[in-house]
Amino acid sequence: MALAPILDAHETEPDAIDGVPLPRESSFLVGQRHAEAALLEAYRSERMHHAWILAGPKGIGKATLAFRFAKFVFANPDRHAAEALAATDLALSSDHPDARKVVAGAHPGLLHLRRPYDAKRKAKDKFKQDLTVDEIRRTVPFFGGTASGGAWRICIVDAADDMNANAANALLKVLEEPPRQSLFLVLAHAPGRLLPTIRSRCRTLNLRPLSEPQIAEGLQRLGVSGADGDETRRAAALAEGSLRKAIQLAGSGALDLADRFRQLAQALPRPDIARLHGFADAVAANGAEDAWQLFRSLVDEHLHQSMHGGADVPLDRLVRVSEVWEKASRAAREADAFNLDRKQVVLNVFRDLAEIH
Repeated sequence: MALAPILDAHETEPDAIDGVPLPRESSFLVGQRHAEAALLEAYRSERMHHAWILAGPKGIGKATLAFRFAKFVFANPDRHAAEALAATDLALSSDHPDARKVVAGAHPGLLHLRRPYDAKRKAKDKFKQDLTVDEIRRTVPFFGGTASGGAWRICIVDAADDMNANAANALLKVLEEPPRQSLFLVLAHAPGRLLPTIRSRCRTLNLRPLSEPQIAEGLQRLGVSGADGDETRRAAALAEGSLRKAIQLAGSGALDLADRFRQLAQALPRPDIARLHGFADAVAANGAEDAWQLFRSLVDEHLHQSMHGGADVPLDRLVRVSEVWEKASRAAREADAFNLDRKQVVLNVFRDLAEIH
């Protein structure tokens, strides 16, 4: 898989994928035209809501849309000016001064909040597990400063799912008394888990999972190559509407790993022990960070599918699946935080999955 040159900025971005442009750097948006049109229409309306929840599964373009909107707002501070009214989408030339500042992470009117980087952490993941309250409190000096006349100040919370309880309460306080000429773009993979009081102060915009053709388009535009057409189609089909997941699947043996997971899952409750240990070794190998993240994603997807069926699924099974999901998520987080044996986590997860089959 040949990609564009890796950027130094990736080292301090928690959700970066090597060789793939960061959302703030992206010059295009795959799909989500309805969401883009909704933001553009709202911005030019008489009453623009100050806070938005951009909701939907991970990897479908929420962050890219947020930065795309921010660039447009900075370039068009007067919502009713002729240029803003004539726009048909949020696209902005990469040569525009505001676009260049956002891409460089240096726009004075933009605050991007995410899990902090911590080079001193001994864990493989150098980022803190939570979007901390100290990060949210950066809004105080940011909004407390004096902006130039008519200028917007925009805060992107990326992602709200990562906030701990203290951080969520701190965000709520800011949303309750929004500063003038401010916009909050709150990204949420599972908005139902946010505090009801946060949801009530925001307008929710649901983004849709991408279609397989849209994912294929995204892979092509990002320059993902080295995989044949069949591999690209398989990645799109397995990606569950997520371009991010498709990128991780295309090439580098990830599709093979996904196939091995599904074979083991289909054999539950009695998977082949030798194959299971081989799979766990591959996921837990030194430097196999992508494989580890893919495993976590595959487990989430498997458990999500286990809960489908609506009224036909017995309540006790729903409870057991929910408990396994929480246990697996907690084990993975602790393995990352304390540098624990990932292979044992994989084996334990399959043991728990076997109990619900």
